[in-house]
Amino acid sequence: MVSADFIQNRFAERIGGSRFGMDNEVYKFEKIKRAKREALQKNPDKALIDLGVGEPDAMADDGVLRELMIECRKPENRFYADNGIPEFRRAAAAYMQGVFGVTGLDPETEINHVIGTKSALAMLPQVLINPGDVSIVTTPGYPVLGTHTRYLGGEVVELPLLEENGFLPDLHSLSEEILKKAKLLYLNYPNNPTGAVADGSFFEEVVRFAKEHELIVVHDAAYAALVFDGNQPLSFLSVPGAKDVGVELHSLSKSFNMTGWRIGFITGNARLISAFATVKDNSDSGQFIPIQKAAAYALAHPEITIETAEKYSRRHDQLSSILQDSGLDAIKPKGSFFLYVKAPAGVENGPTFMNAEAFSHYLIHEHSISTVPWDDAGSYVRFSVTFEADGPEEEQMILNEIRDRLQSCKFVF
Repeated sequence: MVSADFIQNRFAERIGGSRFGMDNEVYKFEKIKRAKREALQKNPDKALIDLGVGEPDAMADDGVLRELMIECRKPENRFYADNGIPEFRRAAAAYMQGVFGVTGLDPETEINHVIGTKSALAMLPQVLINPGDVSIVTTPGYPVLGTHTRYLGGEVVELPLLEENGFLPDLHSLSEEILKKAKLLYLNYPNNPTGAVADGSFFEEVVRFAKEHELIVVHDAAYAALVFDGNQPLSFLSVPGAKDVGVELHSLSKSFNMTGWRIGFITGNARLISAFATVKDNSDSGQFIPIQKAAAYALAHPEITIETAEKYSRRHDQLSSILQDSGLDAIKPKGSFFLYVKAPAGVENGPTFMNAEAFSHYLIHEHSISTVPWDDAGSYVRFSVTFEADGPEEEQMILNEIRDRLQSCKFVF
């Protein structure tokens, strides 16, 4: 008789092989969850303020919800969507022109819907990466494209995002040896977690670099429309030549408060879009058609995003001021809902912190404030202004509570 333990020896090496599930390492986000639980047990009467959430705090717009309800009732919308409906692709093309000034996108050949940009980032390496190929990714950052590069036998080379470079990667730090093997360059601006914003001159440099080294650029523009203080939304594809070398991913999750709806689109080079559609066609059967139609409505109403960005800007103003009063070098970002702050060495006349993770856990345990630590390229903590608040009055109460909890602290470096 064969023992049931044979299953343990059948797991693929890409997820750990026979060691799958036996690793005792506790990952960052699990540590945060445990620390939250401990803080609530320690102080059951003290509400946890979660500044670590990387998702919008609000519901989708009423017009979007209404559109979904209407379309759900139509029997013709119950079928597979495959690679998307023309209505959504046309709405995406109009959105790119109206919000980002990107003209001439062909909805049929240069745009495809995606079931959230996470799934698109998981599929893109299948389009390009063979064993031994290199994906260049910025760090700290969203890991999915790198994870799937490794799954396919590729190699990931990390480009650090450093404060002295404005949290933009130094492309010229890459060696010729790496560039000969590299196929893919992944970028994300406005950036998660740093909140940094790229400008046109940076994207122009990226296009020149990509052409010189025959790199495919994947620009994750999930936060592209969430900018403030006079900054205008910027698309990588607005730069001359960008469509020759890459694609851009847009998500309705962040800009339109539609996280769980799982809808976005990929746009850019027609040959890359065609190849992506081939992989996608063998991976899923498309997002529910009523969701695509509701998303088309959303894309036609960019004022929804403008209103959301105004809220985040207002919260950033206050949160950065509160953190500065405690001695932290908190500089309001130009985009996104993330505030990326260098971790202090300790508290005056109090504990010391060996890294950002230690500082983050101090905030949870001592002040019931949750954040996300990053020790990938320097020690920083990511604060998010997507905390849940029912209107401006409650929002102000939460910000006042954060100030009260931190007023006794003087962080030192």
